[in-house]
Amino acid sequence: MNIPFLDNWRKRLEADRSPLAAAFDRDPEGVGELLAECELLRARAQDAGVRLDDTPRSLVAIDQLPPRWRDDPEELPWLGNDAGLYLGTVIVRTVPGAVWQVWPGGRPVVRLASGREIDVVAAGLDWAVSGSPELSQVYAEAAEF
Repeated sequence: MNIPFLDNWRKRLEADRSPLAAAFDRDPEGVGELLAECELLRARAQDAGVRLDDTPRSLVAIDQLPPRWRDDPEELPWLGNDAGLYLGTVIVRTVPGAVWQVWPGGRPVVRLASGREIDVVAAGLDWAVSGSPELSQVYAEAAEF
């Protein structure tokens, strides 16, 4: 059935999708591995002698890092983004039923088995700016569901 206004609507909807969302649709595991890289956070943690092993225990260690990134306005958002992606990685790898989900605009979130979605990037940015909520606290709340 050819309905012209639906074809136009579908094309516009597809054009609004981010490249990350499109890549996630094709290869969710590959995108999950890409999100888990968190290079800046891993480098800063290594410099501080903290090993990031994708476990809840490592989130506690990150929460204890001295917030030197707050002195660098260029590094702050990147580190916060990485912290959120690392938080999401730990949740997805350790909380049963948790999976990555990418919103059409390209925002990666974690969807729990209950259906609740956690905007881990926003949580990471809040943590990087103010130290609150702690990443380990966000994880604990996610693990309860």
